[in-house]
Amino acid sequence: MRLNRTLLSVTLVVVALVVQVSVLARLQLPGAVPDLLLLVVVALALVHGHVSGALIGFGAGLLADLAPPADHAAGRYALVLCVIGYLVGLARPENGQLKSAFVPMAVVVAAAIGSTLLYAGVGALVGDTAARHVGLGSLLFTAAVYDLLLAPFTVPLIMALARRTENDPLVDSSNSGDVATGWLSSGTGLRIGGQRGGLRVKAARNRAARAGRIKGVKRL
Repeated sequence: MRLNRTLLSVTLVVVALVVQVSVLARLQLPGAVPDLLLLVVVALALVHGHVSGALIGFGAGLLADLAPPADHAAGRYALVLCVIGYLVGLARPENGQLKSAFVPMAVVVAAAIGSTLLYAGVGALVGDTAARHVGLGSLLFTAAVYDLLLAPFTVPLIMALARRTENDPLVDSSNSGDVATGWLSSGTGLRIGGQRGGLRVKAARNRAARAGRIKGVKRL
């Protein structure tokens, strides 16, 4: 990964972990805890792809495993977020643009449910039965709801920041639209994208109109 991408990812992961531990975990909400760290991994994976998503997820999960007051085996959440980051990165559009809010919302819900199931499954393998006492169904429902409510305020912003740090000269300019643009615009019913193409078409029409006027003058 490039230096700017790495610096942004580390900064976002650290900030998300601090907010999650010091604020979200203290809200005492029923069921699961809103997983801001998961949303950061999802947003970055949607921008950077599956390889970077897996690396960012592993680093974020390992940091969460080691940060107090972690009460589970080290590496457990690292494995979960590594798998989630890889799978979410596979859902990244080839052109890098999301034209509606449905795709990222569905990805967030799937990531919340998948991470909860995977975390509980790994816990069952190592003898952790906490999910059984709380109720797996309640955890799945609350995790999906909390992350879905938190996602519109975090994921589009993180995706926009990630796209701004992507200064790859090899990327085709026709496919360099902001990934977060479609989601940010879809909330108002607008679709932002292909602006350069629209300007080119408009310029071509203007040139054709001027050429028509010139030919008309020549005929006179």
